[in-house]
Amino acid sequence: MKKLAVFASGSGSNALKIHEYFKKNNFAKIDCVLVNNPNSGIVKKAEKWDCKIQIITKNNFHTDSNISKQLLERGIDLVILAGFLWLIPDHLLSAFPQKIINIHPSLLPKYGGKGMYGLHVHRAVFNAKEIESGITIHVIDKEYDKGDIIFQETTSIKSCKSPEEIADKILKIEHKNFPKTIHDYLKK
Repeated sequence: MKKLAVFASGSGSNALKIHEYFKKNNFAKIDCVLVNNPNSGIVKKAEKWDCKIQIITKNNFHTDSNISKQLLERGIDLVILAGFLWLIPDHLLSAFPQKIINIHPSLLPKYGGKGMYGLHVHRAVFNAKEIESGITIHVIDKEYDKGDIIFQETTSIKSCKSPEEIADKILKIEHKNFPKTIHDYLKK
């Protein structure tokens, strides 16, 4: 069985969908969850799973290669960023080349980069009067949202009357596609 490490900062809705997906097929499991916000919703969700939960700080994350060592010792096959807001440090990129993937709530390269996450993205899309948006699942590299694209799905947002409506529509697409794309990527 493949082992996944999930990094998250928020509610954990994508992590929950990943957990549910792999619980049904036993191809992989979330072995550990690393969180940079101890009060985030992902902590409560992950406490119900059979996995390690680790709270990380900005200092130990960026300067301490022990996180990479711990993940390697646990036999992690893939690192998943599910709403994780920090840039990934070199020690993790070196330990897991082409094995760290992220989901982004726009059609990259549009509306990506530093500061472009969550509702910030959807506000920018709305203010630009875009008629479509979507999701991008991509490999992580040294820059925000610049890695190789694995998967994209586009949807019409013509009927959306606010950034929040766009966010709701995009989140459903994330939930539908992220677990399956992870599965397909692991099978390569």
